[in-house]
Amino acid sequence: MNQSTNQKEQTGKIRTTHDKTLLLVQNAILSAIIILMAFTPLGYLRVGPVSITFLIIPVAIGAIINGPLSGAILGGVFGATSFAQCFGLDPFGTALLAINPFLTFIMTMVPRIIMGLAVGLIFKALYNRNSKSIIPYGLASLSGALINTVLFVGSLILFFGNSDYLRQFGDSILAIIGVLVTFNALIEAVVSTVIGSVIAKTVKKIVSARV
Repeated sequence: MNQSTNQKEQTGKIRTTHDKTLLLVQNAILSAIIILMAFTPLGYLRVGPVSITFLIIPVAIGAIINGPLSGAILGGVFGATSFAQCFGLDPFGTALLAINPFLTFIMTMVPRIIMGLAVGLIFKALYNRNSKSIIPYGLASLSGALINTVLFVGSLILFFGNSDYLRQFGDSILAIIGVLVTFNALIEAVVSTVIGSVIAKTVKKIVSARV
């Protein structure tokens, strides 16, 4: 009886260690992908002052596969690379950094962390209702693009809406938003939904089968 209990406890400890290791490895791989994409043409498509980012995809995949905490961590990695872009790599971010470095850091970090956390929570709620459909994956991936756009542009307007730099894009808040949120938001939403949902569902199925 005691031997059987000890064996179960040992098996449980091994499984827990395996799960933690797998989680760390997956987060490390996705973090590396985010960093690689951020500093190559894979991460951003720049059209004038507007940047179309695909870094939402690995964040959403991590949030879907490993949960809200992983989503928040990967969102933080996304935010850190976004802040790094402000040091001469992105003219728009560089201009904001010159105006206020602290607010630029908050604007690049906080929305991305919240986005990753929210995607994980949204997927968890949808997956519990329908675990066999691709719908939870699609909606969670789509939410990542939408939340990122809303929070980033919202904080941009809140922090820098009255600055001379941002005012050159329009004489009102709506005009500025009209310049900054155009086809880029649509492209991000479509690409994130299609690629994110397909990859996340495939990887989650493979991981679940091996665990």
